[in-house]
Amino acid sequence: MSLAPAPELPAWLRLNSASVFGPDRLRGLAGRLGVARAVSAPVEELAQAGGLSLEAAGLLREMASGFDAAREMERSLDMGLRLILRDDPDYPDNLKAAADAPLVLYARGRLDGRRHALAIVGSRQPTVYGRRMARLFACEAASRLVICSGLARGIDTEAHRAALDAGGTTWAVLGSGLGRLYPAENSALAREIVDSGGCLLSEFPIDAAPKSENFPRRNRVVSGLSWATVVVEGRAQSGALITARLAAEQGREVFAVPGPADSPLSEAPHRLISQGAKLVCSMADVWPELPPACQAEPAAADAAPERGLSGPLKSSAPAAPGAAHPAFPLASTHKKILELLGSDARSLEELGQDSGLDLSRLSQALFEMELQDLVTAVPGQRYAKKSS
Repeated sequence: MSLAPAPELPAWLRLNSASVFGPDRLRGLAGRLGVARAVSAPVEELAQAGGLSLEAAGLLREMASGFDAAREMERSLDMGLRLILRDDPDYPDNLKAAADAPLVLYARGRLDGRRHALAIVGSRQPTVYGRRMARLFACEAASRLVICSGLARGIDTEAHRAALDAGGTTWAVLGSGLGRLYPAENSALAREIVDSGGCLLSEFPIDAAPKSENFPRRNRVVSGLSWATVVVEGRAQSGALITARLAAEQGREVFAVPGPADSPLSEAPHRLISQGAKLVCSMADVWPELPPACQAEPAAADAAPERGLSGPLKSSAPAAPGAAHPAFPLASTHKKILELLGSDARSLEELGQDSGLDLSRLSQALFEMELQDLVTAVPGQRYAKKSS
């Protein structure tokens, strides 16, 4: 629970519920009137103090006064959530420094605001290549950095999953309340994020629905928490470009992973590269651009053995940028895929049909096998057994 004085927390929650006005404007209003007065003052006083029209001030007053802060605090306690205000010691340092930082963070799980984070974002409908690259970056970075993303389908999901598989920590920022997890298909992933020592975050009240206007706001939190943002695939008009723009405005580094020239999902990263984002192909390209503290940060799992993608690693020490991946035991799933490949290249769909694996698990297995140098991707989004 928040460390804020009990009399102030309900007022901050009510003020935060009027999110259409933006945190900076609401924070300024609270600074001029005091937070308790900012949610109870007459409309005329709110209009003058906030530079608002009477109509807008009336809406703010209506939204704030109509929010049941006592019930919100009770539900937060029941759900095991922390309510973190911007002035609390637990509020992440990077996000606090970003423009328009949320008034309140709802957090489930462990949030260590001193940890350094890397955002990995991209298309909700990525190609096999995009999934592979997202997992590669997240897996390599997770030994030193928290992997931050938005729990969306596609690249976000791959980044969270790879961080967990590598034994790392990941933070998921939602565009809805923590009581309305979206997308619902990622409920199990969300639980695993919390159980593994990561965190689910939202600035929206517990029951807030996943409205379209919430997601650009969510994106600024993803970028604000992170020292840098890596964009993996996206169309010319995409949320990934919004996140990249917000990261640049926040003074953070922006990296883009190049893709095939004829793929529509290469439009976003290629546009970013043309605008000055650094082209990156692995974390070896990213490490030198980060602050020294990010590069030197010890792995989160230094106190315990790391989990690899398919089993325990032989060492818990962070791998040096560009270092070879450790050997993994050959799982039964991998053996089955190698048998199906035989001497011919097969598509993801063909392998899925013949193996009985869903595409998400199959894509993960193929990624692991690429790291083990067992298979290779070939043109046409097909896979072939690597020649020995």
